[in-house]
Amino acid sequence: MSDQQHPEWVIDPETPSVARMYDYYLGGKDNFAADRAAADQVVAAMPNVLEFTRANRRLLSRAVTMLAGRGVRQFLDIGSGLPTQENVHEVAQRAAPDSRVIYVDNDPIVLVHARALLADNPLTTVVQADLLDPQGILDHPEVKARFDFTQPVAVLLLAILHFVPDEARPAEIVATLREPLSPGSHLVISHGHAGAVTQEVETRVRSAYGRTGARDIIPRDYAEVSAFFAGTELIGSGLVQVEDWRPDGEPVDPARLDLSRPGFLGGVGRVL
Repeated sequence: MSDQQHPEWVIDPETPSVARMYDYYLGGKDNFAADRAAADQVVAAMPNVLEFTRANRRLLSRAVTMLAGRGVRQFLDIGSGLPTQENVHEVAQRAAPDSRVIYVDNDPIVLVHARALLADNPLTTVVQADLLDPQGILDHPEVKARFDFTQPVAVLLLAILHFVPDEARPAEIVATLREPLSPGSHLVISHGHAGAVTQEVETRVRSAYGRTGARDIIPRDYAEVSAFFAGTELIGSGLVQVEDWRPDGEPVDPARLDLSRPGFLGGVGRVL
């Protein structure tokens, strides 16, 4: 994407975008100078951000493949970000061609890209909605028309909840999304945690995101991320660093985790 020829749907290329920064971490080209500058500030403060961001995509692929293999055919990806390789619909429909996928985002750039990508895929769509209004997502006409909540649904919240401030009650948001899910449904969550970084490093990272529309990124500790899985049973490796999650892994005792490393914690919870 050229910095000189911005598509008309780009609202403000001078303001960094969370989605475009993430695209940059993944090696994509759908980003502008402002995004790269903000992302480079994060990389300078926390060099392993490229490693754990890309590991987060691998967790997505492993989890979706596992769930499709277990019979899940409905995938709700909230805060999906810009399309890149190994999107949810690609992974799910490769494993089970009848899988239905709904992407949810409130970023106009994401919506335009995704709608163009999915124009010829009748089992996959994208809707504009906001995670801060979870009931609005569940009540969206496309969601209600395409999904049968009496059957298993996988709700994916990957690298998105850390943009929800405490005052917006992120645990209540997750609980609202979990409430209509039938047994056999799953929550797939990854979330940033600061590990043992210094206050200076955390401040530098958060100030970079402070220039985006999200206005901040809020790291949370293991106990706080674990609480999002209330009402579910963790499967696979449990809640671990995203680099280490495996669908067939043995559950890892939290006491054995190296939580000094900053990164993303991730896991998959089966709704009871």
